[in-house]
Amino acid sequence: MRLVIATPLYPPEIGGPATYAKLLVEGLPARGIKVDLVKFSDVRHLPKVIRHFAYFRRVRKAAKSADAVLALDPVSVGLPAMKAAKRVGKPFLVKIVGDYAWEQGQQRFGITQTLDEFVKTFRVPFPVRLFRRIQTYVARSAVKVVVPSEYLKSIVAKWGILEDKIQVVYNAVPLEEFGVVPEAVAKLPRPLTVTAGRLVPWKHIDGIIDAIADIPEASLAVVGDGPLRVPLARHMREKLPGRATLTGMLSHKDTLAVVRSADIFVLNSSYEGLSHLLVEALALGMPIVATRVGGNPEVITDGEDGLLVRAGDMPALARSLSRLLSDEVLCARFSAHAVESAKRFSVETMLDTTAMLLKMV
Repeated sequence: MRLVIATPLYPPEIGGPATYAKLLVEGLPARGIKVDLVKFSDVRHLPKVIRHFAYFRRVRKAAKSADAVLALDPVSVGLPAMKAAKRVGKPFLVKIVGDYAWEQGQQRFGITQTLDEFVKTFRVPFPVRLFRRIQTYVARSAVKVVVPSEYLKSIVAKWGILEDKIQVVYNAVPLEEFGVVPEAVAKLPRPLTVTAGRLVPWKHIDGIIDAIADIPEASLAVVGDGPLRVPLARHMREKLPGRATLTGMLSHKDTLAVVRSADIFVLNSSYEGLSHLLVEALALGMPIVATRVGGNPEVITDGEDGLLVRAGDMPALARSLSRLLSDEVLCARFSAHAVESAKRFSVETMLDTTAMLLKMV
């Protein structure tokens, strides 16, 4: 079988699609599937609209000699890849790891609802409505929609996509060799709590800062970058002087090194499809506190390999962090169970399931 993969990101770029695409490129040939990769980064330098047309032409050219086309998002590469596959009469599949319309609405157009509320709302700003129409159109045009969690399957089904078209394949998160811990993190007092991710509203990193501020002996490292970097840095200086740092964007290897160096990993999101970092923290045997939202309960079993708290419950978040930071026996039990639990997200399982799905189209 010959497969075209249309990806928005690819190493050395970082992010979930980049990691996932690299795993497919390296792992599918051994399962009888040759991969042709079409990277959006090759046209990103072009003006808007023109870049998408250029990308459509690249995918169309590759798809002529392929058996199927797989796009790794429903909008930026999904729409041109879907059009290209249709033009040459080849089956089209799309991987969806979140609701693009909701994410853009949160970051740019004043949407404050949770994703579960958003998918039931019809009156939204025009640009958000346009993104919603595009992602739904692309998903409906696909022979299969691949999602990384049962939670996201339920979200995509609410778009009006038939459930038997939606296939759950858990992401694999291989642990690479580790990088270096930045000096600013290494100098922080112990115990150290770490969180990582895009600095966007639904990550609620300000809530983590507030929770750590109520635990005098603890410090905090935040790994990541994004639109909220400036206000979060200011909030951190006010609440945690001398015991917190915001590293900015780090390489994947350095991020893993920072997570491994900490005592606790925390995720305070009000939305997660399936968090790569949460799975990585699990595989590293980290004691974890996370919110009971989205795909998080599919990764963490409350009381067995971590603690889950209700999103927005700040007292519960502070109590859970304080509990783990003061209970070495509980942390050791969680760590031992976490390493075993993380085997559900192995590269071999993900590749075998994906290859089987592709050969059925």
